[in-house]
Amino acid sequence: MKKQDDQRTDSAAADADSRRVTAVGGGQMGRALIGGMLASGVVQADRLSIVERNPNSQTWWAEHHPAVTVKNDLPGLIPAADVVLLAVKPYAIADVAAQMGQICDDQKLLVSVAAGVPLQSICKAVGHERVVRVMPNTPSLVGAGASAFCVARSVSQADCGWIEHALQSVGVAAQVSEPQMDAVTGVSGSGPAYICLVIEALADGGVLAGLPRPLAMKFAAQTVLGTAKMVMETGRHPGELKDAVASPGGTTIAALQVLENNGLRAALINAVQASANRSKELS
Repeated sequence: MKKQDDQRTDSAAADADSRRVTAVGGGQMGRALIGGMLASGVVQADRLSIVERNPNSQTWWAEHHPAVTVKNDLPGLIPAADVVLLAVKPYAIADVAAQMGQICDDQKLLVSVAAGVPLQSICKAVGHERVVRVMPNTPSLVGAGASAFCVARSVSQADCGWIEHALQSVGVAAQVSEPQMDAVTGVSGSGPAYICLVIEALADGGVLAGLPRPLAMKFAAQTVLGTAKMVMETGRHPGELKDAVASPGGTTIAALQVLENNGLRAALINAVQASANRSKELS
């Protein structure tokens, strides 16, 4: 069984290397996902093109990835692609997808990262169902992303293997049902913003307690990173790891009481729900 899994992995890797990718939109999310895929070698720079109108984004790509073709030319770049990545804002997806319908048939795998835009809407706009919907997050840029994807009816197993391999090259990835995508948006799509707020607050607390700002920020960020790594690598429940730190009558349990009294858990749960609800509204 392991030999078969290894063969599938090797096949997906070879397929990933051979496919030509055109990304429509080279902004923040395009940079995070495509940048990570370039860094990992899943996509080669000479097999990647970017359709980008913003001059500042064009300059960024020219400076950071000069081998990548960047043009404001949708009809000119799409026909040569095997995979088309739609990395535009949700409000722009309908217009872009309608343009794509004229030049992007089911010979190309269409991958959308627009939050809240359902598969049905994209399939209708482009006129076929070889469409994948992805929810990545910005840590993909540093190879630590958490991405989920769901697929329309005409997406093949080979297509699923390609997108999963591509997403795993920048973190962890899982295929989910489309109704679960709103929850994914609430947890991992918007989640980096919550964690940045936590790191900032921890650092502020460190400064309040007497640490220099740079050291407080370093310790706060490393603590979040190290704790997440413990959860992932040990497989132990976060509550169990928390209890291991909280000695009877000690400093940690005193701090945990303050967090409980101020509703930290409730605030995070409600934040995830608010993000998931907004994702539903966007659709």
